Amino acid sequence: MKAIIYRDHGDADVLQLVERDVPEPGPGEVRVRVAVSGVNPTDWKSRSGATSRKSFPEVTPHLDGAGVIDAVGEGVDRSRVGQRVWLYMATVGRPIGTAAEFTVVSAEQAVPLPDAAGFDVGAALGVPALTAHRALTVAEDGPSRLGPGALDGKVVLAAGGAGAVGHAAIQLARWAGATVISTISGPEKARLATAAGAHHVINYREGDAAARIREIAPDGVDIVAEVALGANLALDLAVLATRGTIATYANDGDKPVNLDVRQNMTLNTRYQFLVLYTVGTRALTAAAEDVAAAVRDGALPVGEDHGLPLVRFPLDRTADAHRAVEADTVGKVLVDITP
Repeated sequence: MKAIIYRDHGDADVLQLVERDVPEPGPGEVRVRVAVSGVNPTDWKSRSGATSRKSFPEVTPHLDGAGVIDAVGEGVDRSRVGQRVWLYMATVGRPIGTAAEFTVVSAEQAVPLPDAAGFDVGAALGVPALTAHRALTVAEDGPSRLGPGALDGKVVLAAGGAGAVGHAAIQLARWAGATVISTISGPEKARLATAAGAHHVINYREGDAAARIREIAPDGVDIVAEVALGANLALDLAVLATRGTIATYANDGDKPVNLDVRQNMTLNTRYQFLVLYTVGTRALTAAAEDVAAAVRDGALPVGEDHGLPLVRFPLDRTADAHRAVEADTVGKVLVDITP
């Protein structure tokens, strides 16, 4: 099979296209013929060595993807052969991710993908959708699971709604019944956040963003899905409801975070820092189940018309795909593997 590999940490030039044997599924595993691989910031950060040490002599990157199960291991129902699936966390504890014609994952990590949902949708789920789910289910006064009506009466602020996680947060929050506000930095990103389903879009660079959010939500925002905590904390606290939650999955810009203890005590602020690698099996399983339900309901479409432009590369240009993600390309970067 054709696969992308790297043997040493470094820039995107360490990625190589090679031929490798097709892997065999072990007990409890499935082998998937990958159609589309999704690229996330965590993929290039792992490759560069910025966030992790390499656990295998050779690594095929990418956590997310979509394709068709073509073989199953012992203990897995053989009726799953031929099933369309989306994959998540493919490289956790394994050397072969989705930047290859075939990959092997545990049966639970291959989630059925409805016929109505294309492989592009499947490859765009994974890290963004599971992260967004976690951000929306950690509030003290909120639900631990998502579904239609779960967030009725709640106000969600999705910071950076034009990003992949912000996009998923908008879609999942709206599917669950929340009033969704998104903060953006310009007209084009406003268009994308609106296309994703945000009820209100606020340009935080113009005027008094906090006042405009308070006009929409006089009692404050219940949940903030935050991508740049240091940069946005003052705004978040200015609009947060009492006992509100700030769930942060990144700190874009790396601005230091300084907490006013008295202000946060008065609000009874809850902070949830999150990364999928250590979130735990229970949370991942619940998120995958709820995201799968949202996909079945048609609630997580992708593409320009749905607020998440797709930027595509062939397998032999995976290095360029990584460079695109490193450069903060707007939209979802995908690598086409097989037809």
